[in-house]
Amino acid sequence: MNRKKILLISANQFTVPYPVYPLGLSYISSYLQTRLHDYDIRIFDLVLNNIDELIKSLKKFKPDYIGISLRNIDDVNIYNKESFIINYKNIINEIKKNTKSKIIIGGSGFSIFPETLFEYLKPDFGIYGEGEESFYKLIYSLDNNLDYRNIEGLVYLENNNIILTKRTKYFKNPDFCFEKNLIDYYWKHSGMLNIQSKRGCPYECVYCTYPLIEGSKVRLLNTDKIIEALSDIYFNKGIDYIFFTDSVFNINNDFNFELAEKIIKNKIAIRWGAYFSLHNLDDKLLILLKKAGLTHIEFGTESICNATLKSYGKPFTVSDIIEKSELCNKLEIDFAHFLILGGYGETEDTLNETYENSKRINRTVFFPFIGMRIYPGTKLHEIAIKEKTIRKDDNLLEPKYYISDKIDISTLKEKANKTGKRWVFPDEDMSKVMNKMRLKNKKGPLWEYLIK
Repeated sequence: MNRKKILLISANQFTVPYPVYPLGLSYISSYLQTRLHDYDIRIFDLVLNNIDELIKSLKKFKPDYIGISLRNIDDVNIYNKESFIINYKNIINEIKKNTKSKIIIGGSGFSIFPETLFEYLKPDFGIYGEGEESFYKLIYSLDNNLDYRNIEGLVYLENNNIILTKRTKYFKNPDFCFEKNLIDYYWKHSGMLNIQSKRGCPYECVYCTYPLIEGSKVRLLNTDKIIEALSDIYFNKGIDYIFFTDSVFNINNDFNFELAEKIIKNKIAIRWGAYFSLHNLDDKLLILLKKAGLTHIEFGTESICNATLKSYGKPFTVSDIIEKSELCNKLEIDFAHFLILGGYGETEDTLNETYENSKRINRTVFFPFIGMRIYPGTKLHEIAIKEKTIRKDDNLLEPKYYISDKIDISTLKEKANKTGKRWVFPDEDMSKVMNKMRLKNKKGPLWEYLIK
């Protein structure tokens, strides 16, 4: 009896500032491997391979089902505005020419624009949000001629109408292991691997898509499974840097205490980084995380002005920013502040306050985004329609930005230079510097080498 086959394709080809391990597909593959024992399940990564190699693989492997993950819609860079949609269309068209497999698309990019992208890319099915359980149930239903219409997060065509099934439940305990045939490439070229410890985001930032992709209810993943995955790559592969891709790592401090203690107990001497909020950042926790290997924090700070923080929907203040920055310096944890200049509610006065307050923070790098990328379903989307920044019928696939009309963006770099701090704007190409550091076998995000 011939085994049925599933090919999971990572369509992402964007590698700035470094290639990112296709974590979402690893979670789906791991989940399917434990449940579809009679299937041959493989991952094809378009960062490692080109479209011609994909076609050869399709003809040789002949999958029954193809899952395609769309990670990014564009580069989120106002200076460039590179869209990836046409490339995704070309990839799917080539797949259709060379196979009769059922095509199922998903991923974070698709989850933001499920109906629009389904209509444009024309797959057989789509899955928005968490893919593991929905993908498995769809395959099971198709194999057994069962009704799939009640599968949560499913997008399909019925009587020429696009149907989206509502999500009411969220996945709590996914299986996970790193893909053996991808580890070496990403360790060499990225200097890190990625893992997730939590899903969902309870915060209400006006611009953010995380609640759309993962939901607003926080789910804590199994710490023992995380430890098992970390132990495998550390003790068996010698990999000693990981980045947690949680929307906000410090959402649940009790969980993080447990995870940190298990990392220490199991003697996993791995260095790691994560995205943090200035809210709910416990001093004792930070000290323990340092002992457990935390070396890099990327703060979603967005502004260093209280009025703008309030407009953006951030749950912390300038005092929190200054205090926690000082604590990181005291503990010798490298940290960077990611900012949004010129977003909703920004004025020249609030900008000036951010620049002035940046002078109070030592040993850091500021990474500013200019304006806010507008995504459907966010509070910013509603604001932009109300203010007539965009039309209500704009599908937003082509990058559209909200930039406050009360600022002059031509002065942003000049003002940043006057602070005497290290600012890296989106049009500054850091790839050459990082590639040189990678060749010297430096691991991690590497922005700490830019600190003044």
